[in-house]
Amino acid sequence: MRLENTLKQERERLELTQAALAEKIGVSRKTINTIENNVFCPSTILALKLAAALDRKVEDLFQLREL
Repeated sequence: MRLENTLKQERERLELTQAALAEKIGVSRKTINTIENNVFCPSTILALKLAAALDRKVEDLFQLREL
């Protein structure tokens, strides 16, 4: 199983830069970049913060996919 996300699409929907989203939730721009590129899996707390900042449910942002 692999964790995929729609973070970039949702961020762009709100016309937020990676830096703006990062500032909104208290992380670095690089953290947002690594999550968007599936390099880093966010913690539950970080996933909840992202979902709240983007006005989405966690399951709208993150999905498990078969390899």
